[in-house]
Amino acid sequence: QVQLVESGGGLVQAGGSLRLSCAASGRTLGIIPMGWFRQAPGKEREFVAAISWNAGSTYYADSVKGRFTISRDNAKNTVYLQMNSLKPEDTAVYYCAAGRPLGPPRDFDSWGQGTQVTVSS
Repeated sequence: QVQLVESGGGLVQAGGSLRLSCAASGRTLGIIPMGWFRQAPGKEREFVAAISWNAGSTYYADSVKGRFTISRDNAKNTVYLQMNSLKPEDTAVYYCAAGRPLGPPRDFDSWGQGTQVTVSS
């Protein structure tokens, strides 16, 4: 497992933006597929976005497509989630996740502690 630490969450008004960051331990980011998930109060954890280890492919949940962008900076060993046009229904704890080295952007098995995002109406 890779150690992951999320940051960048907070309180924002509807229509605003936030950028979440996920710092990975060591220098393994360049070969690790990464993803973002979220869990709202009373709901199951859901997929938000993912990016392949070589950054060649990105994937998004329909609920965030066109508003959120996942990216990675291997030199900084960090993955980002840029969130624009935020809605109250985006309120959740957001988790960074890592998959298998050189593997597909699925079956994530390493997780960060989460960062709270609250969007006011």
